[in-house]
Amino acid sequence: MLYTSELCWIKSSFSGDGGNNCVEVAAAEGGRVSLRDSTRPSRIIPTTRIAFHALVQGVKSEGFAPVQD
Repeated sequence: MLYTSELCWIKSSFSGDGGNNCVEVAAAEGGRVSLRDSTRPSRIIPTTRIAFHALVQGVKSEGFAPVQD
């Protein structure tokens, strides 16, 4: 098991410097990808490269409906 301190987390340059309100991503063992919310860094979501690529493509193409509050 990898701990958060063992991963090199990165965030988008679009996140700005205003605080912790972004999704961070890190390369993990075995060609996997880990995601986390910067406001809850201890909660890590492991996924595959293929699933992460599909997520990124969906976001870029605006393929997701907005979340209703």
